[in-house]
Amino acid sequence: MNGGYGMQFDVLREFACHDNGEVVRLNAYVAYDAERAQIDQDYAEGQLSFHSSLRDFGYKVIQKNVRRFVDPEGNTVTKANSDLDMAVDMLLQSEKLDRVLMLTGDGDFVQVVRALQNRGCRVELVAFANISADLRQEVDMFIPGWLIPNLLPIKGQPRGAPAWGEIGSRVRGVCYYHKEGYGFMRFLERVNADLWMSDTRRKDSPYKTAYFHDSQLLDRVEAGEIPNRDVIFEFDLVKSQRGDGLEARNIKVVARL
Repeated sequence: MNGGYGMQFDVLREFACHDNGEVVRLNAYVAYDAERAQIDQDYAEGQLSFHSSLRDFGYKVIQKNVRRFVDPEGNTVTKANSDLDMAVDMLLQSEKLDRVLMLTGDGDFVQVVRALQNRGCRVELVAFANISADLRQEVDMFIPGWLIPNLLPIKGQPRGAPAWGEIGSRVRGVCYYHKEGYGFMRFLERVNADLWMSDTRRKDSPYKTAYFHDSQLLDRVEAGEIPNRDVIFEFDLVKSQRGDGLEARNIKVVARL
């Protein structure tokens, strides 16, 4: 629910295998409200279907039951926190792992990341919103979930629309250059072994560049706010009128990290 509602878990599995990685364990920590399930048939069936889909993709579903308690003000509070379960599992299972990919923005995991790195594990982070700055700095690689091709489907895309990265498709990226009314967007076209290779001038880079004019910015961007890797844009890709390159049109801000 941390900004990634609707995330595609099959795409996540594919991303986890970048650099020819081999999956050892996929853990999905889910909250389950047993009390609600007894009176809400749609909820119960929806959760069962969701958990079954996760298992079909090879995930181990680790269910955390929702608990209710009354706070000092008399309000009923629900809680289903999986942080401790995640931390313990990562530490115990890391003995068999070269790389750990985490999906969380919680700064409480900083110490866990250090412990994993001290064991020789590379730790990578994918998150969408409310991301701890300390956690981002501690991991070996951070990538916003918005930027991973097809991980979070783009709303309103018609059936049969061009695939991510093709002419006519809509993608997400960041502005890495901006000056006097124009700039350039960078987006990840594909996931491969060279995610570190962000220089789009290299033919083997998985990233592509798209020119844009400020007139295509549909949302207000404050002066000096771009270039900024923490502002995520969504835009249409069209063939450039200036040559063989790409242009970004109908540019919308979808997240500010």
